[in-house]
Amino acid sequence: MAGRYAVLDTLMILISQKVRYAFIFMLIVMWFRDSSQRKVTRYALISAAFTLFINTLIKCFYFKPRPFMQRRVGILIPSKMNSAFLSKHTLLTTAVSTSIFLHERVIGAVMWGLSLLTGFSRIWVGHHYPSDIIRSFFVGSLTSIIVEKVFGSLKIMKRKTKNCYVLIRR
Repeated sequence: MAGRYAVLDTLMILISQKVRYAFIFMLIVMWFRDSSQRKVTRYALISAAFTLFINTLIKCFYFKPRPFMQRRVGILIPSKMNSAFLSKHTLLTTAVSTSIFLHERVIGAVMWGLSLLTGFSRIWVGHHYPSDIIRSFFVGSLTSIIVEKVFGSLKIMKRKTKNCYVLIRR
């Protein structure tokens, strides 16, 4: 479908290249909104960092050629010749949107919609296969859920040890 509709092509290029700034803007707004939102922002940034680390590890050991490298696929914007597996754009947007969704359902759902659009746009511009995007959604979401569980349980343990300390001190 790429290359047939100029308006859609322009929209997909815009989404593919610029939507990440909406995620950065949302994290900044949430950071300054109130103190409870700072925890969400921290978890989102930690999740994004872990997904980047996972992506780097996978790319060290596994290479999957991009669609335009193997087939005659219309490419709308230039791309690196690195591995198509996983989509870094989709990983990061999914990790951030899932972290937000776990605390703020409405904002998280909107951000998840933007993540879906980002993934679809990466397919549209010819940089990734649909399977790369689906796996990126899975890895990004799973990473955010694990970060939430681990850091949430650390906070509970910290609270419990503080309470135990108070009980022992009395």
